[in-house]
Amino acid sequence: MPGLQGDLVRQHERWYTARPEALQRMIERSRKYLFHIVEELEQRNMPSELALLPFVESAFNPQAVSIARAAGLWQFMPATGRDFDLKQNVFRDDRRDVLASTRAALDYLQRLYGMFGDWHLALAAYNWGEGSVGRAIARNQRAGKGTRYEDLSMPNETRNYVPKLLALKNVVAAPEDFRIELPTIENHPYFQDVEIRRDIDVALAAQLADMRLEDFKALNPSANRPVIVAAGAGKILLPWENAEVFKRNLEAHRAGRLASWTAWSVPATLSVAEAAKRSGMSEAELRSINNIPPRMLIKAGSTLVIPRPAHVQHDVSDHLADHASLALAPEPNTRRTTIKARKGDTVALIARRHKINAENLAQWNKVAASASFRAGETVVIYLPAKAGGKPARANAVKSAGKAKQAGKGASASPRKPDQAARKADSKR
Repeated sequence: MPGLQGDLVRQHERWYTARPEALQRMIERSRKYLFHIVEELEQRNMPSELALLPFVESAFNPQAVSIARAAGLWQFMPATGRDFDLKQNVFRDDRRDVLASTRAALDYLQRLYGMFGDWHLALAAYNWGEGSVGRAIARNQRAGKGTRYEDLSMPNETRNYVPKLLALKNVVAAPEDFRIELPTIENHPYFQDVEIRRDIDVALAAQLADMRLEDFKALNPSANRPVIVAAGAGKILLPWENAEVFKRNLEAHRAGRLASWTAWSVPATLSVAEAAKRSGMSEAELRSINNIPPRMLIKAGSTLVIPRPAHVQHDVSDHLADHASLALAPEPNTRRTTIKARKGDTVALIARRHKINAENLAQWNKVAASASFRAGETVVIYLPAKAGGKPARANAVKSAGKAKQAGKGASASPRKPDQAARKADSKR
């Protein structure tokens, strides 16, 4: 990939090298994935620097989720993920899947390069959107200006995006020039894929592979629930040394139970309490396993993960594995509304301002309880509704409006009786 002139690359080089511990942690995290990504780039004859892009996007954390709901190593938005055939359902989110998301990201980057003919512009479009880059180029063309990455007017995040990647490239290529030492990553595959033909609990799969649960999840981060559904996944990723262990232990476990969870298609719209009662779970457990926020009803046709009865032998069907969805609706005594975040707003600040639970607010917006919001960002909240169906806040605004009108009336000169009568006649 061509270099980039300017101070931003040097600035980001200094930023990364001033934080050697953080850089080492990221590189250690990348150890599981980097060989596979480099190999895929080489097969496509794409610039090898692109293997470092997940450092910029997610710090090589496959579980990373942004405030805007982008997910995975390559930070795919839900709609873009669907455009590139990344499944997103109750059981799995392929935006987090190492193989699927890498394939989709490289497909997308190749498409963007085909559109713009320049890797810097392709990366800008990956970050900012192809439409935004296309419009910025068109504006410069009309103004008789240059159309390179450096010439375009763009948000600061995109302006710094390519310099960050090139700074990482320089540091990784010659760490001695920056007086830092980086971990060695062996030049061979870290993992292999292993076929699974039956549903299996995530915890049991890790146990059979003789792996820590967190290490297993780092290679199989797309699993949304505590069970891996064979019809939806078909395979798992394991380190080479653990793959054979898993196969032997799985063969020895054939007579035992593999999955203690299954799927239930909800027959009617139910409260969480009623669904929990029917499935033999506590309300808290049902919420936790299925990521159901408070003050929500479960709509008919939704798929819930529930304990698998001992007599049930069949696994989750292909159709259900591919189309399982969870649809929720607010309870009747609440009303969904949206607000715009103020500068410096966090989950805790907004929750305190509106007198709602911070954990609920985080769940409604699919962010961490410690998350911050950008100024102007849309935030979903559920407010208690009064008996008349209008939320308390709406009634307060209405009352304030009436008071304001009354104040105006007091300061204005009173309308004469005949004028008032004529106005009333005209309205009729």
